[in-house]
Amino acid sequence: MASEQQITIALDALGGDHGASVVVPAALEYLKHNQDVSLILVGHEEVIREHLRDDQRNERLRVYHASQAVGMDESPSKALRGKKDSSMRVAIDLVKQGVASACVSAGNTGALMATARFVLKMLPHVDRPAIITTIPTIDGHTWMLDLGANTDCTATQLFQFAVMGSELVSALESNRPTPRVGLLNIGQEEIKGNEQVKAAHQLLSKSSLNYVGYVEGDGIFQGKADVVVTDGFVGNVALKSSEGVAKVIVHFLKTGFRKNLFTRIAAFLALPVLNGFRQRIDPRRHNGASLIGIQGVVIKSHGGADILAFENAIDVARRAVYSNVAQRIAEGVASHLDEGAVL
Repeated sequence: MASEQQITIALDALGGDHGASVVVPAALEYLKHNQDVSLILVGHEEVIREHLRDDQRNERLRVYHASQAVGMDESPSKALRGKKDSSMRVAIDLVKQGVASACVSAGNTGALMATARFVLKMLPHVDRPAIITTIPTIDGHTWMLDLGANTDCTATQLFQFAVMGSELVSALESNRPTPRVGLLNIGQEEIKGNEQVKAAHQLLSKSSLNYVGYVEGDGIFQGKADVVVTDGFVGNVALKSSEGVAKVIVHFLKTGFRKNLFTRIAAFLALPVLNGFRQRIDPRRHNGASLIGIQGVVIKSHGGADILAFENAIDVARRAVYSNVAQRIAEGVASHLDEGAVL
C-alpha cells in the first residue's frame, strides 16, 4: 500500500436519485473522520451551495462548477456526445488531468462506464471494463464481477475479469495475497455451463491464478471463493436477487417479532443479535463498486444511496488509490499475457 498522504477525490454531486442532498452531507461527514482526504464537489454551484452552509466550509472541500447533469435514464451515447460539461464528465476529467486521484458517482451506470472509458482509456491488453464489489458471506465477504457493465462476454474477457479481480483483492486485502478465484456456473461438473464458461474454465485452469473451479450460486454466500467471475447479465441478476432476499428476511423478522407481546419481548432480548445481523447484510455498508480495467480509479455508488452508503463509496475510492489498484491490475494482466494464458 502506498504511504498515506493527502489525496483528492472528485465527487459527482448531481448524480444518482438524490444528487447534492446526499453527496454534500456525505462529503462533510467523511471529512470529519479522514484527515488525509480532500474532496471536490462537482456540479452546478448554486445547487451545491443550497446544501452547504457557511459554517460547514472546510479547507479540504471545494466546489467545481459543472453546468449539466446526466439523467439516470439517459442513453450513454447521448451523455457522452452532448454533455461534455456534466458533473459526471467533469469529475472524470479531473482524474484525467491529475487534479483528483479518483472519481465517485451515483449516476447513470452506462454513461459512467462509457465516459470513463472514453476519457481515461482502457488499460493495455484489457478489452472491457468490469464492475466489482463485495458481497457478504457467512465468513466475511467475497468479491464478484462483472455486475452489469458487460451483458455478453467471451471466454477471454471472463479470464481478464478473473485476473483483474484477483489483483484488486490482493492489493486491497493483505490477508488474501493469492485470492481464490471461482467461475460462476450452474453446476460443478465439467460438462455444465455454456460454451463461453467452459472455454474460460480451460483458460483459468492453465493459468497461475489460484483458480478453484466452478462455483454455484449458493457458493457465493458460503465463501467458496474470494473472487467470483461471471458476465454482467448474470452478475447483476445475482446481486439484485441477493439484495431482495435480504430485504425479505428483514421483513419476515420484523413481522414475526411484532405479532404479540411475547414476540416483542423476544425481539427485545434478541436485539443485539438482530442489530448485528442487520449490519452484516446492510447493502449500504457494501456500497461502492469499482470500475476496473480503465486507467484510473472510478467508483460507482448505488443510485439510491443514502448518506452512509455514499460515505462508504468514498472510502472504497480512498482505499483503491492508496493500494495502487489500477497499476496492480495493469501489471497483473501483462504478466498473465506473458504466460500465454489468454486466447
